[in-house]
Amino acid sequence: MLGKLIVVAAFAAILYNLGAGLYYMMTDKGTTDRTLHALTRRITLSVALIMLVMAGIWAGWIHPHGVNG
Repeated sequence: MLGKLIVVAAFAAILYNLGAGLYYMMTDKGTTDRTLHALTRRITLSVALIMLVMAGIWAGWIHPHGVNG
């Protein structure tokens, strides 16, 4: 349950930074670096989340399942 909570929190932070980047892009009109920083944080969080999921699968905490077809 804790693992799911961490993934959901990371996903929420990613979405927040994506929205912040859009907001800063529309309001700042290229005069500040806030858009760049928000989108850099989003990419960093996305990569960290992917690495966390990969580590969880490797350690056996997460058990992926295939689609029955």
